[in-house]
Amino acid sequence: MNIAKYASVFNIGLQNTFVYRWNYFLRALFGLIPLAGTVFLWSAVFKERGGGLHGYDYGSMIYYYLLTLLVSNLVVPTEDEFQIAADIREGQINALLTKPMSYLAYRTSIFLSARLVYSIVTLPAIAVIFIYFRQYIVLPADPLVYVLTVISIVMAAFIQFFITYSLAMFAFWILEISTIIFIVYSFEYFLGGQMFPIDIMPPAVQAVMKWLPFYYELFCPVAIFLGRLKGADLVQALAIQIGWLLLTWMWARFMWQRGLGHYQAVGG
Repeated sequence: MNIAKYASVFNIGLQNTFVYRWNYFLRALFGLIPLAGTVFLWSAVFKERGGGLHGYDYGSMIYYYLLTLLVSNLVVPTEDEFQIAADIREGQINALLTKPMSYLAYRTSIFLSARLVYSIVTLPAIAVIFIYFRQYIVLPADPLVYVLTVISIVMAAFIQFFITYSLAMFAFWILEISTIIFIVYSFEYFLGGQMFPIDIMPPAVQAVMKWLPFYYELFCPVAIFLGRLKGADLVQALAIQIGWLLLTWMWARFMWQRGLGHYQAVGG
């Protein structure tokens, strides 16, 4: 693989994405509105209960949502699926098919450039929120936790991207993919830990959710940083996350090959 050509795509992606920096900043600001609602909701819950909830108190619950906000801004693709679908629907992939370039690697370069710009633009707003709730922030003492968290975040980003890429491949067969994307993203929101921490669910439900990819798209790195995953549970979580990373990568390649075969068969 020629790294230089994908580095060029990355640089072009940076330039194109930077044009939308104010859109990203406004999106980050409006993304704080659900956080405000979450703060009031859990404040009422803990006030009513008068105690903790599965190892969480009010402060640690707020800290959990702060971390999910941070990690989601680092790893969640921004309209990549619709851009890929547009490439397919409008025939723009024809120009790429004539070049010695992997479309998956091409889109990965664009994804990474977009994540970089999006993170740079949105992190200042998130930093302000962290400073406001600084009394609830407790940093891990073990340096290994930081290393494992970063590794898990990187894997979470690629798992999300490969799933997004695979969903976009449905554009080879159907004109509008937004319904499919909405359904899958609803599962991600509910089962990935954005709505509530997964480890407050009953043990039987957690046991099932740990084998789904959604668990490793957001909750896993946050749980590692918070020390909610330790020892054998931590090793198992990272092993399963690696497994899902490989599976989603292979599925993305498979969907491209099948979709491309269909595209060429119908004279795309």
